[in-house]
Amino acid sequence: MKKIFILIVSAAALLLTTGCNDFLDRQPITNITPEKYFKSADELAAYTVAYYETFFPSYRGNYNVGVIWEDACTDNLVRGGSDFSTALQYFSSSNGRFLVPTGQNTSTAFSRIRVCNYFLEQVLPKMQDGTLSGSDVNQYVGEMYVMRAQAYFYALRNFGDFPIIESVLPDDNDVLVEASKRSPRNEVARFIISDLDKAISLLGNGTKQRITKDLALLIKSRMALYEGTFEKYHKGSGRVPGDATWPGASRNAGKSFDIDGEVKWFLGQCVDAAQQVADAHQLVSNSHVMNPTAANPKYGWNPYFEMFNQPDASGIDEVILYREYDRELNVTVGQGPYILEGGNCGPTRSHVDGFLMTNGLPIYAAGSGYKGDETLDLQQEDRDERLQLFVFNNSDLLVHRPTGDEAFSAPALLEQPEHRDVTGFRIRKSYTYDETQTLGASGNIVGTNDMVLYRAAEAYLNYIEAYYELNGNIGGKADAYWKAIRTRAGVDPDYNKTIAATDLSKEDDWGKRSGDKLIDATLFNIRRERRCEFIGEGFRWNDLIRWRSFDHLMTEKWIPEGVNLWEGPLKDDEKYIKTDAAGNLTGESKFVECASGKADANISARTDSKYVRPLRVIFDNNELYDGYTWHKAYYLQPYGLQDLTLTSEDGTAEGSVAYQNPYWPSQASEGALE
Repeated sequence: MKKIFILIVSAAALLLTTGCNDFLDRQPITNITPEKYFKSADELAAYTVAYYETFFPSYRGNYNVGVIWEDACTDNLVRGGSDFSTALQYFSSSNGRFLVPTGQNTSTAFSRIRVCNYFLEQVLPKMQDGTLSGSDVNQYVGEMYVMRAQAYFYALRNFGDFPIIESVLPDDNDVLVEASKRSPRNEVARFIISDLDKAISLLGNGTKQRITKDLALLIKSRMALYEGTFEKYHKGSGRVPGDATWPGASRNAGKSFDIDGEVKWFLGQCVDAAQQVADAHQLVSNSHVMNPTAANPKYGWNPYFEMFNQPDASGIDEVILYREYDRELNVTVGQGPYILEGGNCGPTRSHVDGFLMTNGLPIYAAGSGYKGDETLDLQQEDRDERLQLFVFNNSDLLVHRPTGDEAFSAPALLEQPEHRDVTGFRIRKSYTYDETQTLGASGNIVGTNDMVLYRAAEAYLNYIEAYYELNGNIGGKADAYWKAIRTRAGVDPDYNKTIAATDLSKEDDWGKRSGDKLIDATLFNIRRERRCEFIGEGFRWNDLIRWRSFDHLMTEKWIPEGVNLWEGPLKDDEKYIKTDAAGNLTGESKFVECASGKADANISARTDSKYVRPLRVIFDNNELYDGYTWHKAYYLQPYGLQDLTLTSEDGTAEGSVAYQNPYWPSQASEGALE
């Protein structure tokens, strides 16, 4: 059954992308008809499992470091190579990188929604007339409601207001145009909550490889927190229904909006759903051992570390959903091998500096005991154990080799781009010390350990944040949940001690702002906790978007930094010294420092900063050299020109029943207005 499941899931992308450039009238699967299908629970199961990879990515592939890369283009992580183009799109001072598409920017969202509507339109009548019934049928229908919620959550995050469509539409232009009218985002979010509630009523808690009731509850808490905080912090920006400059006003005439009431409702939904999950699941334990031991060289030395990359995650109570892989089916994952080689990415100094000391104090606070950053070992000494466990230091074991164990020692600053530690820091989360998962039988990338996609710790943190946003205090179960998270991290559980010692002027953390305002120290430390707990798990972009934390980049540029290279012993490591033909060290550095006209530069200049600045290696024609900037429009994706013309009665963008998102033009190949 495991192999059947993996094989069907691996075919999902092929099924989904058939005819992916068509519009709303596209058939979802051309070889499935209701007359021949949807007659048994097995057929329902086959349909739903075929789309798991669409709605719950597998990250399969030999050269994929997994969810870690999803923190790129934030203050958490820099990703090198081709992803610099993504950073250019969002953060370049040029307005010619992120443009309104000529085609349909909404096609992926609509194709995902249609897949779900096709299933529900065929199956729900059969459930109602008794043709299909039973717990298995309930399970698969519940799964599809979750998938449709995921499809709409994708649309909500990208576009905000969006059409609510619950059926497969006929190939009739008038019907399609009418159905393309965008509903206000709060209505879309309430529709998502409704689908998740339906799913929760149908699902049980079975295998953690499939959608369960607890997964639906966790997704509900995530989505409700997202919308509640988005509407709170973006109110007045033109992105929220009812704003004076909201572009949907004329298309939603007669509607009134109590956004403050909506914010409270969504946050309340989050609190309720998150508590149900958190109370039902314990956090996995942290043994407080930072590296494998002789007795447990691969597994068994720290359950917290091993949760993210191990042969069988099914028995871990904290895990809500995980992915399996299979070498025989050639369904493998490259996170372990890629981390071993550098991963082509790196956490920022901003992220590393945000971790507390184990005594609960920020590194800059009087009496913190911070040892400085001249070496990675010193930088991590007596720090939050999530930093010690999930970011390599000099002394950490890197790999067991036949020739002997090898320590991390020094970062791969000068390797080929695909194997480089871009900032000098390397994520250790999702790594494993099982060399069969990193080196392979013949050096091939053949990772098959399980990958955790959803875990209960998120419910703890969703509850804490939503409760504080709703009530302005750490009441309810927030106190217990927060202490549990900090205790597991090896940090003094007294969060009030941290709050009292926090100086926001010394925090290089984008999350300390919402819009143009600094938040209070308590809320900042709630956000800090989330940032530290989810290092390398891909949460940061969505968090910064919903908090409206990119605004400061419109007035002050930000330069990402990494390790302290130039004012400590690191620069003199043998890894960075040239050798002669006989392999002897010459004493000459391999570093070529950035300067105008130096196309062969491989590192930022010591005169620029003692810290590695990964985007300041090349001086000439480098749009990111002076740092990241931002445009108001980028909080939402633009509708493409065809999104507008295909939903227009007269074929013009201006005549569309839809409307362009705030600060974007309606002309193709043009950049943001603001």
